[in-house]
Amino acid sequence: MRLYSKVVPAIAREVVAKLMADKDIEVEHMRVADAEQDMAAIMKQYLADEDAVNSATREALERRGYDPSHFNRVKREMADVRGHRTGQDGIDFVIAQMLEFLLISRNVEEVYAEDHVMRRKIHDIFKKYLVVDEEIEREARSRLKHLQEGTADWEVEYRKQLAQLKRLKGLI
Repeated sequence: MRLYSKVVPAIAREVVAKLMADKDIEVEHMRVADAEQDMAAIMKQYLADEDAVNSATREALERRGYDPSHFNRVKREMADVRGHRTGQDGIDFVIAQMLEFLLISRNVEEVYAEDHVMRRKIHDIFKKYLVVDEEIEREARSRLKHLQEGTADWEVEYRKQLAQLKRLKGLI
């Protein structure tokens, strides 16, 4: 699962709305937008950290003389060095940050629900927005049945298909 910057505001809006509607948190009407911005800021910081890890990974690949097929392995190394979580662990980390911030935010009057209850609700919201990535990957793979997976041609065409599908869905 991958978090896209274009869906951050929608996720933040839905998280605050859901928690308020279920009476898990209390937010003054005048501060709802600020609470949404707080949630969005957490996700944006995660994305900035993710970009820094990706840049460090590209630099390491170039320094070491590796081809792009080693990107994921080197990225895991770079993420470990920086203490950055990726994939599902990254989403879990973001949700934990959101829950912590709800407790200290000036924009949230009161938190009534327990963490595990709110965590499940927030995770369901994330899942709804992030499952798109898996659907895009499946569709891109289905369009490449004429090429053998793992070949250079397949990799190039796969990346093109992913980019095209993400543009169509408004993710990039």
